[in-house]
Order: sequence, then C-alpha cells, then structure tokens
Amino acid sequence: MIVVPAMVGAAIMTNRRLTGLSRSVIESLVSEVGPQWRARHRDRLASRTRRRRIGADAKHRFGFVDRLLATLVHLRHGLTHDVVAAWFGVHRSTISRSIAEIRPLLAERGCRVYDGIRLRTLADVVAYLGHHPQALMDATEVRVRRPIAGRSGRDRFVSGKARLNTMKALVICDPLGRLLFCGETRPGSMHDITQARTAGLVDLLLQAPLGVQILADAGYQGLGADTGGAVITPRPKPRKRQTSLPPSVIAAHEATRKRHSSQRIRVEHAIGHLKNWRILGRYHGRRESFDASIRAIAGLLSEHQHTDRIEHNARRIRALPAAPHVR
Repeated sequence: MIVVPAMVGAAIMTNRRLTGLSRSVIESLVSEVGPQWRARHRDRLASRTRRRRIGADAKHRFGFVDRLLATLVHLRHGLTHDVVAAWFGVHRSTISRSIAEIRPLLAERGCRVYDGIRLRTLADVVAYLGHHPQALMDATEVRVRRPIAGRSGRDRFVSGKARLNTMKALVICDPLGRLLFCGETRPGSMHDITQARTAGLVDLLLQAPLGVQILADAGYQGLGADTGGAVITPRPKPRKRQTSLPPSVIAAHEATRKRHSSQRIRVEHAIGHLKNWRILGRYHGRRESFDASIRAIAGLLSEHQHTDRIEHNARRIRALPAAPHVR
C-alpha cells in the first residue's frame, strides 16, 4: 500500500533518533539536493536511445524524499537494504538503486563552515585556514571486508595497528571540533604520514599563508619539517637513557605533551561523532563506495553541528527575559 511509505517518512521526519538530523536539516537537504537529483535523472534518461519520449513512462511511486530518507536511515544505522526495503514497502533493488543515486550527491556537498560556505577538497581547507589559521588533524580507520582469495593486492588493507582489514580516512576539524574535511581514503596498510603526503597536503601547506597551524599526533612526526612548521606534533617521549635528566626537565616535558594532547582532543571527539553513524562501525558495503559514504556522513554531520548551534543560540535568546521599558 502507498500509505506505508508515507507513514514511514513521517515517522523519520518527526523522530530525530532515526537519522540523527533535525527536521530543518532534512528540509534543507530536500530543497538543495532534490533539483540536482532530478537534473541527473533527466540527463540519464536523455543519454540513451529511447522508444518513448521522456516522461511518458511509469511515474515514480518511490519519490525523491523517500529515497533521501532511506539513504539517511541506512547511513545512520547501517541497516541492510533488505531491512530498509521491508520498512518502506518496496523491493530491495529499489533501495539499492536509491542509495547509489543519493549517496554521491550527499558526498559532493562537502563540509559546511559558515554563511553556507562548504569545503570539498584539501585545497579549500588550506584556503579557509588562511583566515582561521588553526586546525586539528588525525586519521581514522574503519574495518572493511577482505578481498577474496587469489586477488592481487589482498594484503593492502591489512592495518599494522588494528591488525584488521581497514580503510583509512583523513579528518580535519577546527579547534571547536567542527568538521572541515573528511576524505582522501587509503588502504589501511598505509601510514598516517604517507596518507597526508600522497594527498598533496605538504605542497598545499608550503603555499599557505604564514601562521597556519595544524595540530597532529605522533603519527605525523616529521611532517612539520616538510611543511615549514605548519604541522605541529608532540615532542617525543624521553628515551630510556635520558632518565637521568633532572625531575624538573622531565616534568616540563610531560606538561608540554599533555598540553598538546588536550588541545587536539577535539579531533578525537569529531571522529567519535562520525563513528556514531553505525555504518562506519564496520563497513559491510563495497570498498569502492566507502569514500563516498564517509564524505556524505561528514557533510551531514557538519550541517548538523552548525544548524544545532544556530538553533540553540536562537532558543537561548528567546529564553532571555525582556529588557525593562525605560520611559
């Protein structure tokens, strides 16, 4: 029955726990992504030989809003296509096709910062840091399916740290923990610093304005020398033969390391918010679609962070007592 998808869509729009997004964010997605989806759908129909004119065939019963909501639920909770299809009352292939159409559109949106400006590439992030010179950087690993036996490069995804088959994504956020970039995915066997170098971050930071600083963990030690001091990493731990140093020197060294760790803890929180989208707990989809999935989630999370902050400030202003009238 057509009533079932309508009831499901209404439940998703009114219950924030199903998508992790407020109703205002979903409405903005509908108004922004909807025209793009319709334009691509028309181009796809026009690109092949047809026996009937465009628009003469059967109309979609599973419209764009339903496709968007199904994609959001799939990303948020990691549900299989069969479960989402049973929930919406359609065939599994309809859900698979809908996710394949909507997910790239969400991934191309990038991360929102302010005044509707979005950062889609590392070059955009470095240009943004020219006006907001400090950021935090780290890499996160997500477990993926292992390639089948006999396929070349089967060991490329084995992470030396996690001892699992993973894929790695580069995450950059501002000092408040709001996402600026998530992407440049690489196989889990690649080291963090190698990922940053192959992504072209060194060349971009060498051309960045003076004063740009990116705080990173010990996995990026050596990148500061390559970037002219733009990347700041913690001081190495004292070696065993340096235990004869005065206690005051050791205490100052540990205080410096602790201060650096406390400054960059917000990027760990940002990664934790990304992992709240259960599809990133363990990615069961095709590895080729992992990059689009994590970039789509990063864009949705950044939209949520900024919209929630604006709505919170508006509610706080409305809650303030009115100023007394002065005659």
